[in-house]
Amino acid sequence: MGQDSLDEDFVGSLLNQVVDLGINFLDTARGYGKSEERIGRHLSWRRKDYILSTKVGYLVEGYDDWTYDGIRAGIEQALNRMRTDHIDVVFLHSCDLWHLEKGEVVKALVQCRDEGLIGATGYSGENESLRFALNSGAFDVVQCSVNFTDHKSLKELLPPYTGKIGVVAKRPLANAPWRHIAEPHGEYCHPYWLRMKAMGLDRLKPAELEWNEFALRFTLGVPQVSTAIVGSLNIENIQANWAAAQKGPLNTGLYNAVRTAFDEKGAQWSGEI
Repeated sequence: MGQDSLDEDFVGSLLNQVVDLGINFLDTARGYGKSEERIGRHLSWRRKDYILSTKVGYLVEGYDDWTYDGIRAGIEQALNRMRTDHIDVVFLHSCDLWHLEKGEVVKALVQCRDEGLIGATGYSGENESLRFALNSGAFDVVQCSVNFTDHKSLKELLPPYTGKIGVVAKRPLANAPWRHIAEPHGEYCHPYWLRMKAMGLDRLKPAELEWNEFALRFTLGVPQVSTAIVGSLNIENIQANWAAAQKGPLNTGLYNAVRTAFDEKGAQWSGEI
């Protein structure tokens, strides 16, 4: 919804319909065009109805990326754009391991939490950077790829933190690789399409389940997952995903079959950034 080409009335209507449905976790980022600005314009009047999440670390005019001052300035600008006095969760957006280890971006985030500007500190990323963030003890929430073809984090990194840290699953639909019959070279979902085929998910999925329901209910059934973020500009798709989520996790046998298929085929697959 950050695209310049979108009509403001359309965006305002969509955002309010989403919150009216009962969806109450909204995730955005500094790099998502006009997204923060539009959340502020169209939803700030009902701020108590949703949990607000954004991501920072870069593209703050007058500040270097991944610096203490850049993090603080990014948060202050996000507060102004979204017309709120606090942001529930702020993530370092794919911050690399070197900057995490250096520590100043983490210090800035923790201080903003301690000052009440943000409610929770977050890290968004994968693999070794995510491992460091989890082990640091500095983060209340992480955001990472979790879906029926991406088990790296849920298998190797998240189990020790079950019940101790919030987990926001990104790409819960695996970028919808089932849309493509032939191998989708160059498409965002290409790596997940290859994994889906290697794991035999076409055979595992029950015929009565739509693909989006199969994928989303798998992700929401992962014990460590607190919530999942699914981007869409189509209210019918959003309503369908909401309805699927209300059905709860997949049955245990089907869930375990997907986990086993990954264990057998994906031992070397990394988390997709």
